Amino acid sequence: MNREVISLKRLIPGLIIGPASWLGPYIVMSGLFLPALLQQLDAPNKINLVAFFSTCGMIVAAISNMIAGALSDKTKSRFGKRTPWLVSGAFVFMISMIGASMSHTIPMLLISWMVGQAALNFIVAPMVAWIDLAPEDGRGTASSAYGGLGMALGNNGFNVIGAMFLSQFRMGFVIFGILTFIGVIVAALIVHEPSNIDQYSKKGHTIKSKKWTVQDIKSIFPRWAIGRDYYLALIGKMFQGVGNFAVTGYMLYIMTDFLHRGSATQSSIQLINMIMLVFGIFMGFVAGPISDKFKILKWPVGFSTIFLSIGALALLLLKNDTGIIIYALMAGIGMGVWNSLDNLLNLQVIPDPERVAFFLGVYNLGNTVTQAIAPVIAAIVISWFGFSSIFIVSFLFALIGGISMLSIKSVKR
Repeated sequence: MNREVISLKRLIPGLIIGPASWLGPYIVMSGLFLPALLQQLDAPNKINLVAFFSTCGMIVAAISNMIAGALSDKTKSRFGKRTPWLVSGAFVFMISMIGASMSHTIPMLLISWMVGQAALNFIVAPMVAWIDLAPEDGRGTASSAYGGLGMALGNNGFNVIGAMFLSQFRMGFVIFGILTFIGVIVAALIVHEPSNIDQYSKKGHTIKSKKWTVQDIKSIFPRWAIGRDYYLALIGKMFQGVGNFAVTGYMLYIMTDFLHRGSATQSSIQLINMIMLVFGIFMGFVAGPISDKFKILKWPVGFSTIFLSIGALALLLLKNDTGIIIYALMAGIGMGVWNSLDNLLNLQVIPDPERVAFFLGVYNLGNTVTQAIAPVIAAIVISWFGFSSIFIVSFLFALIGGISMLSIKSVKR
């Protein structure tokens, strides 16, 4: 299939605004507003409820992400393959978060949250495939824009603002849901994905849909011998994600129940996110261009997890302002490099270039599913060993993720 190319002048702004618009509000709502609302509705069971919501969200995210990627890969419209799905997903996500803000029972909140999880992945899977629209010599820059800048803003920039809404978290659901919809619309308008109605295959014929066969279903995921490097990247993403979100997913409770920050909780969360934002953005500017120039990709991605591991240990061992600052610095550098380049590394090892959105979408489940898995693991180890255990979990999982990435063979360095 002839690959569509969009200039970096259009693509980069869209790849910054787009992921920031879905990831930022989601991080704020899942890490701050949802725990706060669960605490209001059922304080004695808040930790178990966070784990339960995360487990349900993981299942919904996994299914919806694969469906969204597969559907967008086969879509033909005058707005391109991806735009119709991600815009629709953003609208439904906004409505579901407004529903969450009005929830006064656990079941009502669960329904709203699960609908939001499904809608979110109809943004994630198609949007990450925009990276494949970059010119061949600018893919590192495009990946860096998406992960290093867009996701840095999403992961940390929004939390600085979100912490201000801790006392008005119901209003926060509404505001951040609307921000997602507006941001995705703006990103889609900037990228202006071309029509693919008349797109041609390698043989020169207009692409036509076909019925799925049993063999097609069996080949959805290729066997290990074919997809080895892709699976290693996916394993690395999952382990690194758990290592990261085991800490960030419980940051509110870490500050209140482990570090006992009291009235300084809000300012401490803002400090961490400001430091991580600065370093994440810096890495977003430099990591991609350096990767393009020196043709290095696997090494910086694999070794970035070391910084994350050091940060987790600093929080555990120091338990003071110094530990908080070291954590923010190390996690900012590590996540900045990782987010800048990991999508590009995955793009290099995709086993079927005809299904880019599907495989990138499954890979990017690491941004949603790991946020679901991490609280479950954290809840278990907290109940067994106390709060300090989640930092050991973060350390070990991050290291395993890096080792998995470094084991990839088709990307030399």
